[in-house]
Amino acid sequence: MNTNSKWVGAVLVGALGSAISAASALAAPPRQGPGVAVRASATDTAAAVLPAGNAAQQWDQIAEDTVVGSGAFQGEGFLYMAYVSKAMHGAVTPGERSGQSPDAAVSEAAYRVLVHYFPAREPDLTALHDAALAAIPAGRARRTGIVHGALSASKVLRDRAGDGLQTPIASTSPFPTLPPGPGVWRLTPSAYAVPQTPWMANVRPFLLKRAGQFQPAPPPSLSSPRWVAAFNEVKSLGAAASTTRTTDQTAIALFWTANVVRQYNGLARNVATQMRLDVPRTSRLLAMTNEVAADAMIAMFDAKFHYLFWRPVTSINPASVTTDGFGPAPGFDDGNPATVEQAGWSPLLATPNHPEYPSAHSTVSSAIAEVLTRFLGTDALDVDLQGTPSFTVTRHFATADDLRAEVNDARVWGGVHYRFSVQAGSALGREVADYALSRFHACG
Repeated sequence: MNTNSKWVGAVLVGALGSAISAASALAAPPRQGPGVAVRASATDTAAAVLPAGNAAQQWDQIAEDTVVGSGAFQGEGFLYMAYVSKAMHGAVTPGERSGQSPDAAVSEAAYRVLVHYFPAREPDLTALHDAALAAIPAGRARRTGIVHGALSASKVLRDRAGDGLQTPIASTSPFPTLPPGPGVWRLTPSAYAVPQTPWMANVRPFLLKRAGQFQPAPPPSLSSPRWVAAFNEVKSLGAAASTTRTTDQTAIALFWTANVVRQYNGLARNVATQMRLDVPRTSRLLAMTNEVAADAMIAMFDAKFHYLFWRPVTSINPASVTTDGFGPAPGFDDGNPATVEQAGWSPLLATPNHPEYPSAHSTVSSAIAEVLTRFLGTDALDVDLQGTPSFTVTRHFATADDLRAEVNDARVWGGVHYRFSVQAGSALGREVADYALSRFHACG
């Protein structure tokens, strides 16, 4: 046996031993006695309330609450969700693995991954973990499920070690810059926040070969008719004080300000409920959703920090640029006589603190639309989606392209993207999903 094989064997033996200990602890009453620290038994944690749904849905909701509650940005949020869903899917693939309890398997897998990445949440997660296992009949199936869940979690943690994830959560990083000038990204009002997670451009994808595998072509030249059309469209329809944007268009722009980690994981769970999926099939849908979304976000950040293209607020209102360490203040105009800058212009929505091209929302939404198309076997999705930050508004989408088109429009109407950026993002998301799903099906 070579050194690497010995190391892998040690990891698996350690995980197996730990899982068997956990299974034994659930199978027998806790030992009491002076000087003995005992983890609370399942019956001692009855106050922990599990979310609705099957075990995979429950732990996806727990993961979502943990990740979003940590303050993670939406791109890195999908990385953490992918770690969890990949472990759950691995724990129940193929099928139910020699009579194991799939509920125990996904509960153990998700719990171990979440505790690894969010150790401060261990008490709450342990209470939920014990409550989940206590709801499963004691016996060999539960014990076997715990073992396979632990092994799957260990494999994911081992495989993703050193993948480029940066901590602490919501942190920035250095990145290659461009000389200041027309078309080059600058920090945006009102917060002028530091660049959001540039490091994501260097994260190792889950299914793509590399982050830039489908990098889109450059944005249009500032002297082109396409630039002029996009500039004028967002200037008119995306302004905070727009007189051309309708009430419905404003409502749609606001609808798409929901946290996309919550939005699309909630959608996947709803699809699982409507289709009455069992735990293995639910785990598969969640893994497809989150691994593809994570790769779409990695590919999108690769392109954003490669092109470093300026946001509408910067091009339309050069006076909005402040001394930010990336160039002079005020900013530059585009040098095109066919466009007219406007002092004081501001967008309907707050501009995210990362570069313009391509649109993140369009990229990930298009990728998710493709996931659902493949999983359902049709692009006639017929799904309801909750939106706005409070998730109190529901909109219906008959087809995948209906969803893509509305997201694209919403980001222009919100004043945060040009038309060519949402089009490039939509195309990128579909390309990423097409390739990633072919790999997912081949491997899973």
